[in-house]
Parts: sequence; C-alpha cells; structure tokens
Amino acid sequence: MDDHHGRQPPRRRVPGPARPVRPDARRRPGPGARPARRPAQGRPGAPRPLRLGSPRPRLRLVGLALTLVLIAFVVRLFQVQAVDASTYAAKAEQNRYVGQVLAADRGEITDRSGVALATSEDAYDITADPTMFAPDMLKIGDGPEQAAALLAPILGQDQETLVKKLRPKNTALRYVKLASRQTPQVWKQIKDLKSALAKKAETDKSTHNVLSGVFSVATSKRVYPNGDLAAGILGWVNGEGKPGGGIELQLNKQLAGKDGKIRYAQSGGRLVPTAGSTETPAVPGSDVELTIDRDIQWAAQKAITDQVRESAADRGYVIVQDTRTGQILAMANSPGFDPNDLSDADPAALGNAAVQDAFEPGSTAKVMSMAAVLEENAATPMTHVVVPNRLHRGDRLFKDDIDHPTWYLTLNGVLAKSSNIGTILATGQLGKTQAEANKVLYRYLRAFGLGSESGLGFPGETEGILAPPDKWSTSQQYTIPFGQGVSLNAMQAASVYSTIANGGVRVEPTLVRGTTGSDGRFTPAPEPAKKRIVSAKTAKTLARMLESVVDDEEGTGTKARIPGYRVAGKTGTANRVDPATGKYHGYTSSFAGFAPADQPRITVYCAIQNATSGSYFGGQICGPVYKQVMEFALKSLQVPPTGAKPAKLPVTFAR
Repeated sequence: MDDHHGRQPPRRRVPGPARPVRPDARRRPGPGARPARRPAQGRPGAPRPLRLGSPRPRLRLVGLALTLVLIAFVVRLFQVQAVDASTYAAKAEQNRYVGQVLAADRGEITDRSGVALATSEDAYDITADPTMFAPDMLKIGDGPEQAAALLAPILGQDQETLVKKLRPKNTALRYVKLASRQTPQVWKQIKDLKSALAKKAETDKSTHNVLSGVFSVATSKRVYPNGDLAAGILGWVNGEGKPGGGIELQLNKQLAGKDGKIRYAQSGGRLVPTAGSTETPAVPGSDVELTIDRDIQWAAQKAITDQVRESAADRGYVIVQDTRTGQILAMANSPGFDPNDLSDADPAALGNAAVQDAFEPGSTAKVMSMAAVLEENAATPMTHVVVPNRLHRGDRLFKDDIDHPTWYLTLNGVLAKSSNIGTILATGQLGKTQAEANKVLYRYLRAFGLGSESGLGFPGETEGILAPPDKWSTSQQYTIPFGQGVSLNAMQAASVYSTIANGGVRVEPTLVRGTTGSDGRFTPAPEPAKKRIVSAKTAKTLARMLESVVDDEEGTGTKARIPGYRVAGKTGTANRVDPATGKYHGYTSSFAGFAPADQPRITVYCAIQNATSGSYFGGQICGPVYKQVMEFALKSLQVPPTGAKPAKLPVTFAR
C-alpha cells in the first residue's frame, strides 16, 4: 500500500540468527563510519616485542634435582642411623668420652701416739692424649716436638723421651703418662703455660696450642715427715706409687685402699659438664698405727748411729721391746736411708737389717744354754765349775776370750765372766752322751725361736740357721752352746731376752697396734701368740744371774749399769762371717738385757758388725749403747726404780 506521498512504507525485518563475524573481515565503510585500522607497519629501528617462554619445563628440572638431593640425604641418614648406627656411636663415644683412674688416698702410718711417720700430700700425674698431637688435629707436623720442648724443663725429663710418648707407634692410643706424682706447683706451671697458649691462639692464627692435649690426674705423693727416722721399719713408696719394703709393702693392701674410676665427656681437652659422667668413688686406705714410740726410736737411732761411726763399723742395730706385750718400741738401723729421696741411698742400706741380717750371736746365746741347764735340773747357779785355760773336745782345742789360769767359778760365774769353756762343760750335763745333750739343747733353741721367723711377718725376714742335731759337725757340738755355728737375726735375739724377762713365756713380737678404716673405726691387731718356754722359777733365776754380768765387778757388762735401776744383761763377741766371702772376718759385738731386773718392763738389744776402730768387745761398744737407750726408754715410759737391792750371787768358789 502507498502512503499519501505515493511511496510505499518500509518493510519490517524479522530478526534472524546473527552471522558470525570473522576477525579478519573488514567492515564496509558506510556513511559516517571510521575507516578500518590497518595493521601497524614496522618502522626502521623499533624493538620487536619480547615473548616469554613457558616456565613449566624449568620448574620440572629444579624439582627433579631437589628430589635427587633429598633422596641422597635420606639414604645417607638411613645408613648412619640404622645400618651403621652402632659403629658410628662407638666412634663418637671413643672420641667424646675419656676414662681416668681415681687414685685412692693412701693411709697414714703413725707411731703409738698417733704421730705421723708416713703420710701423703696432694700431687698430680701429668698425662696426655697422643691423638690430640696428630697433624690433622694441631694443623702442624711437629706438635710433639714443640710440646716436649716446653715440658722437658718443667718435668725434668729428656725431651726425646717425651716425644716418643706423645707420638706413639699405636696412633689410636688415647692415654700416656708423662710424669708421676708431681707437685701442685709443677702442674700449675704447665696449666698456666697451656692457658697462655690457648689465649694467644684465639687472636694469632699462627699460634697453635701444642699443650691442649696435656692433662693432669689428681693423686698423692708419699711423704716421710721425720726423714730417715724408722726408715727400715716403714720402707718406702716409689714414684709410681709401688711399695718398696717395710710396712709399706707388708700392709700395702690395707694402706693402698681401692682406686676408683671416672668417665666423662670432653671437647678440645675440656670437661663438658652438661654431657654427664659416671664415677666409681675411690675407697681411702686404712691408717696403720705402729707400736713404735717415735721418741724412743729417735734415741735408739742416734745412739747406734753415733757408735757405728765411732767404731768405723759396717752396720749396727738396736731393738727396744716391751717385755710384757712383745710390742716393739724401737727398731733402729745404721746406716739408714731417707725414704723421701732414694737417689743417694746406699743399696746395701735399704731394707731392715735388724730382721734381714743373719749372724752368729756369740755369748748372748749362752742365756739359752743356761736356761736348758737350769730347766733340766742339770745344775744350779751355785754349782761349781772348774774352768781350765784350754779344753780339748772333738777335733779342737777350745779357749776363752782371754788367757787365764784355771778359774773356779760357780755356774753363775760362768755366765758372769762369759766363759766358753764353762758353758761347754755345763751343757755337757744335759745328757748321758754328747749326742743326747745336743738333742736337748736343740729343743730349747727351737723353743726360743731360733730357726724360724720371729712372728713379725716382716718382708725379707730371715729365719736364721739352726741345723738339726744329727747334722752338727764335731766342732758345732761344742760351739753352738756359746753362740757360734748357729745364726739368728737381731729380732730373734731380743725376743730371747724378753722371754726370760716375761717369766719364761715367749710373746710373739709385734709392730702393729691396729688399723683405722675409712669409716673411722679402730681395729686392734690380733693378740700375739704366747708360749711358755721355761718355768717362772728358771726365768727368775736367770734374771738374777744376768744381774751379775752387769753388777758384779767380775762381770763383762759393767758399762751397762744404770744408777738407781737393777739391770740384767749379757755381752757377746762372736767371730763374724763376712757375707761377701762366706769366711770369718771381724767380729759381731752385742749386748742384750732388760730392766728393771726384778720387775722387767723393757728389753734392749744392740749389735754392731765389724767394728774396725777401737774396741770390738760387746761389753765395751754395745754396753754404752744399751745404757743410753735403756735410760731414755725408762724415763720416757716413766718406769720408776723398784728400790729393791740386787741379789748378790757368788761368781767364784773357794777351793
């Protein structure tokens, strides 16, 4: 249909589906439309746009690498913690932990009053860990040499010796001892030097602490406060802590205690306090209290030392014994030694000669012969004995120490004048035949302790020599009664006289009163063995006869007299067997006795070997020693005189 202008109206279009438009399709220009934008044309010199690659490949590569590293760590960790765990733990333990011995404190040795005769003071063992001197540890090749050069003058040792210890053949060795029992001053000197090197090494990289592997172990050093006093009894302890004789050796088990142990972690030579440690404490040794009286020991040692020097003798000994208890109050030797320093000691003087020397006693042994005669009722002190100047027996012609006309002596006089011939005649009455008499005498000699140890249990003690009677030679049958052809030690000789003084009962001699343990408890020594040897009557009679030796002007022991006291004693001068040659050479001079004679308290025995200056008779050189020591002991123990008058037994008889 046309509109009123004659034109047809516009058609309506029904909307249909939209056509897709291609990206590269150009729009047709229409009225009012912008011309289509053309692609930009490259201009000369303009940078082309940077296009980034995909990051995924690189991430995959990095992830793979990290995975491989983690796998390696896991495998190694598994190996260390599971497969080889015990091996590495052992190595770590070895390198980290150090074990050391904790030395036990050695017990003291004191006299009967508690005065120290041997004690201990702080000391240090200087040790080292050789592995800490290795080149890979110190970063230098001459660590042992440098350390040895520093330590040698301090320790007083050869430098090469120290180098060998610091560089041992066993490269795994972790412990060596460089020096034993050094004073605290020595260790302080080393410690200060070690600290100075460590401090310098912190600021100076060219400095190496060559002493970092040097350590100390606390221990103790044996000290003898009185020097050579009683050295023969005490013995000594060497630089390694080992006993070398005497009580130190005899009672080492009680004195030494029990060492402990400690195991601790260390790093660079220093304790790691937070790493923990294990410790077994040391058990201190027991203190030993001797029967010795220090003052009496000093008096005895001075007296015998002075006389040995004056007589130019080889040696001498003095023993002081309590007659009732058997306890030894003094046992002195000359020459002696200082156990604090053995470097200048005479090897022959080490030990205790009073129990280690065997010698023929001479006339001091006659008291045993007289005891047998009296106990067997073969004679009495008043029995007459005609003593010629010479007596033929067996294959020998016997004599006394001096030529004399025929003596008319009582049995008491035979002992007082120490007649060998009179003793032979008296002991011949012990049996119907000489063989029977020999057996009887042998039985008494054994009972008095000859041929067996004294009971002290002292290291190196000799039993002496006493052959059975059927082994006695022709001459021994007649020499043994007056003390030749038989040997004993000084302790045995003293014990014989203590037996007579104690009423005929032999008490084993003792040197130890008891011990005090680490708990402070005192344990007394066991009671010594006792045995009756002769009757109390015989012992009392012998004591009166021995008084005549000292008190009577005819006696040989007048130099042993002590004003105010009754003294019983006997002299001895015997041919001496030279231990070097085994032949007779020189004399053994001796004196033995006890006081007060009527109430005995103390026995003193003195012997001097091979006096070469002045007199060699026992009464002349040992009598004064006996007197000096006995006087001091009586005063020291406050033994008063009895006040009783001595018995005056006759020495001779009228024809």
